Amino acid sequence: MNKMKLYKRTHMCGELRKENAGEQVVLNGWVQKSRNLGGLIFCDVRDKTGITQIVFDDSIPEELFEKADTLRSEYVVGVKGTVRERESKNSEIPTGDIEVTAEDLIIYSKADTPPIYIKDDDNVDDNLRLKYRYLDLRKKKMQDNLTFRHKLTKLARDYFSEYGFTEVETPMLIKSTPEGARDYLVPSRVNQGRFYALPQSPQTYKQLLMVGGTDRYMQIVKCFRDEDLRADRQPEFTQIDLEMSFVDVDDVIEVQEGFLKRVFKELKGIDIATPFPRITYDEAMRRYGSDKPDTRFGFELKEITDLVKNCDFKVFTDAINAGGSVRGICITGGASQYTRKKIDKLTEAVKSYGAKGMVWMKKEDDKISSSVNKFFTPDQLREIADFMEAETGDLILIISDKDKVVFDSLGFLRRHIAAEMGLLDDNRYDLLWVVDFPLFEYDEETDSYQAMHHPFTSPKEEDAELLKTDPTKAKANAYDIVLNGVELGGGSIRIHDRQMQEDMFKALDMSQETIEE
Repeated sequence: MNKMKLYKRTHMCGELRKENAGEQVVLNGWVQKSRNLGGLIFCDVRDKTGITQIVFDDSIPEELFEKADTLRSEYVVGVKGTVRERESKNSEIPTGDIEVTAEDLIIYSKADTPPIYIKDDDNVDDNLRLKYRYLDLRKKKMQDNLTFRHKLTKLARDYFSEYGFTEVETPMLIKSTPEGARDYLVPSRVNQGRFYALPQSPQTYKQLLMVGGTDRYMQIVKCFRDEDLRADRQPEFTQIDLEMSFVDVDDVIEVQEGFLKRVFKELKGIDIATPFPRITYDEAMRRYGSDKPDTRFGFELKEITDLVKNCDFKVFTDAINAGGSVRGICITGGASQYTRKKIDKLTEAVKSYGAKGMVWMKKEDDKISSSVNKFFTPDQLREIADFMEAETGDLILIISDKDKVVFDSLGFLRRHIAAEMGLLDDNRYDLLWVVDFPLFEYDEETDSYQAMHHPFTSPKEEDAELLKTDPTKAKANAYDIVLNGVELGGGSIRIHDRQMQEDMFKALDMSQETIEE
């Protein structure tokens, strides 16, 4: 059996600069593209670091030139040659000042025409990308993502180690405990008919570590949740998991802000100001219709319930009489951008959030047009527009229903419209904390109250007695960190008092048998 010849590389494809001119080098990588211009063959060779242009000219043996002429995209090659400065430079790539004149070539592996092109701007269907994942991973963007992730996990370990955290691996096969989603179950061979659960988080074990005196724990851990796929949800994910003893909310937030500040500085070259703004859950919902608000743009919600409670429009008054509210958002400059057809599409879209319809108003010159003109006088419409702080050319969208439907619908509309209008600045980073979450949330499917985070979350000190009297009004010692409308993470202060924990279980209507388990 012939041993395969291998050129040991001296450099990566993205490393060479004009300072390397005159050096003999060996590169290994994939052919990005090859061009035969008669007496010259130009070949771009790529690896995870970048691209180098290789030149095969008529000074090399004919056999080598003919071999170079067979090169096609995604051939895997090794090239030996000498670095020289290019006459026509390419300012679009870091190696654009140089090229390598080839002296030898090895083709390690040939390739058929790839089903997807290896370039970042290739608009390929996600299913095709996943089918040929090994090709998709060759793209610079994907390799950059993997490198960034590696740097982030290394930085996390270094940072938290500096702050006294101990990294501990916790078991992957655990007992099922109440969490936010369904468990993945693994049957036990030894104990027939019984099952392990894959962890949604290392919740139980990290609390045991605190009881055991570990004081500060961290783990970069794989978690599993059996829930429907969404843009920000998948069956398995990795999280930086932490637990701290003898701390309050401010202590936890201070450590996390320091970590994020270092991440932005070292990995993005961006200085971010600390401390981050804090906003309560109630304020976030009232102003943005979301518990993870994107504050890069306006379109804040305003409540007009009091303005319209005595109006002749039954849709509004029915919602108010049922305990709901009437709220709206003002879209700056939206009157001309959103035609009746576009508004109808928005109306259909909010129905998926439970809304039965949507009212619109446009302020154009001195005239206010609306989908409900016949139910309001011009003065009433003007009063609403003034309250919404509408200027000429603005569009107002209004939803009436129970608060959850109103918040969800308007929260969707402000995000969706901001994206359509190009208001989401990718170079702006708005970080904030959302605090004072409700301890419980109502689940319509089960017609019962569930722990909003988990049943071990403590109430705020001033709300502790509400666990016994009116638990639905209790606020949690919980906090989420949000970046540009995306929840990066969150946590809570645990209950450490046995009686309070029992009160929490009782408020959740858990049986004594379940509690004992």
